[in-house]
Amino acid sequence: MTADLVYGRRAVREALRGRREVLELHASRRAVAAEPWLRETAAPRLRVEQERDLSALAGTSDHQGVVALCEPYGYADAHELAAREQPLLACLDQVTDPRNLGAVCRSAEGAGATGVVIPAHGSARITPAVCRASAGAVEHLPVAVVPNLARWLNETKGPELWVWAASAESGTPMWEADLAGGVSFVFGAEGRGLRPLVRRACDAAVTIPLGGRVESLNVSVAAALLLYEARRQRGA
Repeated sequence: MTADLVYGRRAVREALRGRREVLELHASRRAVAAEPWLRETAAPRLRVEQERDLSALAGTSDHQGVVALCEPYGYADAHELAAREQPLLACLDQVTDPRNLGAVCRSAEGAGATGVVIPAHGSARITPAVCRASAGAVEHLPVAVVPNLARWLNETKGPELWVWAASAESGTPMWEADLAGGVSFVFGAEGRGLRPLVRRACDAAVTIPLGGRVESLNVSVAAALLLYEARRQRGA
């Protein structure tokens, strides 16, 4: 079986609590001393190793003394996510920075979103860096990949699922937008924004009013604000 690498204390801890099997668990003595959940792991798969060996295994020193090998990440079905009752979805149009994808997943999971949808091409996928940036949220949040984001939006939108383009320039202010029903928020890459076909697949645009001089927010911050506003309007 091909194994996925997961590193970082929170990311590995959530992997142990998540849907996929952890095949191997490696930790430094310092991490084992600091993290009770590592000491309580009774499985023989826990191997205590030197920090340099963990860095070599992870391919980075950003592992916080914990590295795991897990079964491959299982992506969700995007049409099934859209078909759920009152879905709340975050769709990312060619967001390539793994830290941004991870941060969006962390916010989406915290907001109780139905899932995250990303295109198959020109987008970050679930990698060790994304797992780390999400603090393990990807282990509990469905993430789906679609061949063509614009086509999927056109196929799934309707009276029960409204598609909102997150816009920094124009649109209905988030406080005035009706976000209480089924919602797909679509976020573009920083600098480029949404591609024209993706933008045309959206029903309307929603904007986050800004009180300062900056022209826009980081995509993960924008996603968090809109997802939590949708949750607030639902009375959750």
